[in-house]
Amino acid sequence: SMSLREHALALFRSAVGTVQPAPMLKRVVKLQRDGCPQLLVKGQAFPVKRDLYLVGFGKAVLGMAAAAEEILGDCLVRGIISVPLGIQESLQRAGMQEMLLKPHSKIQVIEGAKNNLPDAEALRGAAAIQKLAEGLTADDLLLVLISGSGGSALLPAPIPPILLEEKERLTKALASRGAAIQELNIVRKTLSLLKGGGLAQLAYPAQVVSLILSDVIGDPLDIIASGPTAASSHSIQDCLQILTKYNLLDNLPKSVETVLSSSPAKRSAPEDYSHVCNIIIGSNTLALDEAKHQAEGLGYTALILSAAVRGEVGRVAILYCQLIRLLCLCFAGLGDGPLSAELRGNLLQLAAELEIPGLNLAEFLQALEGLGPERPVCILAGGETTVQLQGTGKGGRNQELALHVGLGLHRAMETSSPPGSCEVIFLSGGTDGQDGPTEAAGAFCSPELVGEALQEGLDVEAFLSNNDSYTFFRQFQGGHHLLVTGLTGTNVMDIQTILIRAM
Repeated sequence: SMSLREHALALFRSAVGTVQPAPMLKRVVKLQRDGCPQLLVKGQAFPVKRDLYLVGFGKAVLGMAAAAEEILGDCLVRGIISVPLGIQESLQRAGMQEMLLKPHSKIQVIEGAKNNLPDAEALRGAAAIQKLAEGLTADDLLLVLISGSGGSALLPAPIPPILLEEKERLTKALASRGAAIQELNIVRKTLSLLKGGGLAQLAYPAQVVSLILSDVIGDPLDIIASGPTAASSHSIQDCLQILTKYNLLDNLPKSVETVLSSSPAKRSAPEDYSHVCNIIIGSNTLALDEAKHQAEGLGYTALILSAAVRGEVGRVAILYCQLIRLLCLCFAGLGDGPLSAELRGNLLQLAAELEIPGLNLAEFLQALEGLGPERPVCILAGGETTVQLQGTGKGGRNQELALHVGLGLHRAMETSSPPGSCEVIFLSGGTDGQDGPTEAAGAFCSPELVGEALQEGLDVEAFLSNNDSYTFFRQFQGGHHLLVTGLTGTNVMDIQTILIRAM
């Protein structure tokens, strides 16, 4: 029989596989050729009356464009995509030919945004996309491919006369004063030609169909890649409020003042977007659903906790540890005992503090209660945690989360939980194949693993307080517990898998 570890790896791979650009596009996009050709997306039909064009931006867009060109064939007139610097070479090296465009492709590729920062090349890509969009007629169809990850940096087009450097300097000033990412995005969108629905407006009156790979919790259309084809839910007023809040209103560059004073005060009405259709074709939820389906096929009772787990890794680890302990008690027939009641109370309080959107923990705990030891259990979750950097070590949020969970379970089993009643494995991984500055996507962990490490004299707590989870996993058993997948060509945030079976 396969080990829990092999099962966890198989589930992670199936989740990532289902949001790979090619299978993802081929599932939802078809071209119907008889009579007037029609683009079919998830059953919705868009007639191609005259010409079909394609634009795109973001980390996963190269693979999306390659699949789209294969589906569209000679119906595609031309395309332009803006992708991260060096991505074609990386995919070539990784042998991922299927994600590269064919030699005589009609799609022009512009690489830019080195280190995920807007630069001259990204500006050139944005200008080319803008020019294409502005030249469209009512009979044209524009297919827009958006990959949230990196999409914003790859589509910089400040409203003239603002220069890219001025916009960057303002963004950095906001960041250094503690502005949240949402606030930064509101300011960026307000000063941009293409973000916040700008691209869709420029393409009017053409039909615009956007296929979106989401890397944001809750999949909000106007936030993913700063929403170039979605009506912005923010106005100039919101932008001015943020600049006032961080004391930046009085020393703005002249160009920014000019743009802010001449922009319309109200946001554009929803009816201005009647020519646009935004469709999410890949998300964390989709990936988790596939993993759940596979887990059931392997004989597990599978439950999805949430696709929107967020919060500091240490706190999220406590949530997972307590869920696992509660399940082990249920397996041992102690689901009604005092310890179970205490764990339930702690979990409900922690979930309230973490404010995970759409999580009904009470309902989830009720589902756990009915589970006995006869079938192994799989709990799946996704989202994006955060790490407070205190040390100088090397790691990433997924490796750190896995090590925290392993240590928490090891301590709990030493003190209270019935020993040896459950076998547990925890896996956390980034779906883009990278976790922090390392080649690992994440790591596997278990209470036994931490126990063995402590016996070998490794100080697990010291590794954690130095944010050095990668070095820990690298040193312990030769890196066997690191999750190394290589580039995946997609990104829908992170996925966590908990597998539990009775011993």
